[in-house]
Amino acid sequence: MAEDASRPVVLLVDDDPGIRRTLAIGLELEGFAVVPASGGRAALEAAASVRPAAILLDLTMPDLDGLEVLARLRAGGDDVPVCVLSARDDVDDRVLGLQAGADDYVVKPFALEEVVARLHALLRRRPPAAQQVVSAGDIALDPATHEATRDGRDLELTQREFALLHLFLRHPGEVIDRARLHEDVWGYTFDPGTNIADVFVGYLRRKLEADGGSRVLHTVRGVGFILRV
Repeated sequence: MAEDASRPVVLLVDDDPGIRRTLAIGLELEGFAVVPASGGRAALEAAASVRPAAILLDLTMPDLDGLEVLARLRAGGDDVPVCVLSARDDVDDRVLGLQAGADDYVVKPFALEEVVARLHALLRRRPPAAQQVVSAGDIALDPATHEATRDGRDLELTQREFALLHLFLRHPGEVIDRARLHEDVWGYTFDPGTNIADVFVGYLRRKLEADGGSRVLHTVRGVGFILRV
């Protein structure tokens, strides 16, 4: 049966049939179309054939773990929003998930309402407002080609890092608080309860400062961040 085009398709990846069944029922009631996958290899096949609007991904699976699934998706250029659902609740585990390419991370056990809110936030991701080159100092970013450079050096940014830099370049010298980062870059209209903005600003800062680059992205303690060039 054909999927209802008005219902966003969510690929739900978990090797626990009970979690798949319960979460699928709840998501269907909330207006999503759910495609289940019982493992990592099935997830990659489904992602290629179904082209979901978002993926809910467990990390611990017997055939191919979630981090490897993420790595293969991103290596293949797939920028589908991915929210990890995992019982691994250590900070190191969360950081590994984000570094592997996840857009969000929810710890089990979770409430259905939280997962639904995170999905809606991911699906609200907005493309860059203007398809024109923006620059400040020796930093330049071209939304049309998805290229960002500093002093001619390719920064090799992930999609989320690119969106962050685009926001800062559009507002140089302006303090941008975390709430605005969450809304403009992640689509959150609520406090996600994590330091996700700080983590990704850290990733971006390291790439900007590689090869001896001076610090241009500064922390304004207790408020947010500012780009000074």
